[in-house]
Amino acid sequence: MHSDLSSEGNLIVMKLAMESQGSGDPVVLVHGLGSAATAWKPLAKLLVNDFQVITVDLPGHGNSAFSKSQPMDPASLAKLVLKNVKDLGIDRFSLIGNSLGGWITLEMASSHPENVKGVVALAPAGLWLTPFTSRYPGEVALRVIAEGANRLAPSVLNYSWAKKIGFETVSPRWKELDYEICLDATKAMAKSHGYFPAWDALLGKRFDKKVDRNIPVTIVFGDTDHTLPEKTCQEKSLAPEHAKWVILSNTGHAPMWDSTDQVYAEVINTVRSKL
Repeated sequence: MHSDLSSEGNLIVMKLAMESQGSGDPVVLVHGLGSAATAWKPLAKLLVNDFQVITVDLPGHGNSAFSKSQPMDPASLAKLVLKNVKDLGIDRFSLIGNSLGGWITLEMASSHPENVKGVVALAPAGLWLTPFTSRYPGEVALRVIAEGANRLAPSVLNYSWAKKIGFETVSPRWKELDYEICLDATKAMAKSHGYFPAWDALLGKRFDKKVDRNIPVTIVFGDTDHTLPEKTCQEKSLAPEHAKWVILSNTGHAPMWDSTDQVYAEVINTVRSKL
């Protein structure tokens, strides 16, 4: 049997790449589509002072292998992340997720309220009235460009024009983004073999489940999110009824990059309420 797979009865459970740092109440960070655990570096640097911070790479992302036997829809990924976290001996934890990761954290809170203390969903996917029936135009090109740019990234990302091409649509503060963030993001997209399987697995789906009111939920969107725009992808009626809804100014699809301190404050306010 492949070393990245383990058996549990008749169920094959994929082992995900995970890292833990810091001590205290555990907080699990789940990245988005085409990203990796490295996307959390700016926020994790703050969180480690207060929490045990656990980052996870989704299947076919970062250092986690891709397996065709692993379902890639958000609900299945939620079960997989939960199983991997519990295998660390952690039964109760808070969650922070971005984009697809935000959707996954909401699924985890809905299906396993006994394990989840609180959720901070940053620009979560899935809050659309009309589910996507096909991939975004240009998604194939985006992956191809990332794979080609990956070899040149260490040198060209020192130039403003390269950062603009790669990150202008993601962040209104693209000029201010650290070189390391940009390099990590380019590498993550280039090696995300689970990118298209995850995209295809969310087609026709949305998040519209209930979350226990005893689980505090904060949903954070940027006012300049071009990936999941307000008019089509930020439907409040699909969010948990008790969720706190926050809009951050001059912030794009990765609030943990553009507004790190504000996101940290929302995490503290949400998570601390259950400690």
